[in-house]
Amino acid sequence: MRTPLIAGNWKMNGSVSLINDFGQAFSAAETRMNVDVVVIPPFPYLDAARHAFEGTVLSLGAQTLNPIHSGAHTGEVSGRMLKEFAVSHVLVGHSERRQLYKENDEQVLERLLAALSVEITPILCVGESLEERDAGRTMEVVLRQVGYVMSRLDPEQRQQVVIAYEPVWAIGTGRTASPEQAQEVMAGIRAYQAGFDKELAGQLRLLYGGSMNANNAAELLAQPDIDGGLVGGASLKIDDFYAICQSAG
Repeated sequence: MRTPLIAGNWKMNGSVSLINDFGQAFSAAETRMNVDVVVIPPFPYLDAARHAFEGTVLSLGAQTLNPIHSGAHTGEVSGRMLKEFAVSHVLVGHSERRQLYKENDEQVLERLLAALSVEITPILCVGESLEERDAGRTMEVVLRQVGYVMSRLDPEQRQQVVIAYEPVWAIGTGRTASPEQAQEVMAGIRAYQAGFDKELAGQLRLLYGGSMNANNAAELLAQPDIDGGLVGGASLKIDDFYAICQSAG
């Protein structure tokens, strides 16, 4: 059985008070909840979150990292730095990083390898634009992004990767891929992984990202190849995020 994973990506949102509110709310959460929960706030809040989440079911994630451990890279943060704040997961290849900051597949791979080198679990984000979906290129685009990274890893490294499918056209728009559409892509990713290792394919955790909320989470998470969610806007609302975690667990 694959343990569900719910990751909340706050993007450039949040505050210390919201961090503390989450810590208090989830301190009362069931410690036996059968789901891994990661909150991913902006860098300035990592220290506050580390303390606020102590003793709760919440783990701490980061939104990106620089592939270099240290050096003259103003404004950048390395994996070693994240490790000092007890960060357990990090996003690599999020669509906003690919689009707004022009990160290509090679740079995504470098960041993923940097995360693995400091024993932080990378969440590899992949997904297609609306134009690519309308052109019938969804699987071509998604499997290219997945394959560029996974084909360059050794078997032990592949086992440590989580993959999040996020249709770009559904992020922050309120539009959501239907459970059937999401399942089709997830099944394609898992089948692709089976080409490397059937056992790995069965263990691989696949998350759906793209306007998952408290109303649609249960139906999406009921799909056989969806093992959790990469949640955006709803992760900033304690009640909604908790409801999604309950749907997964």
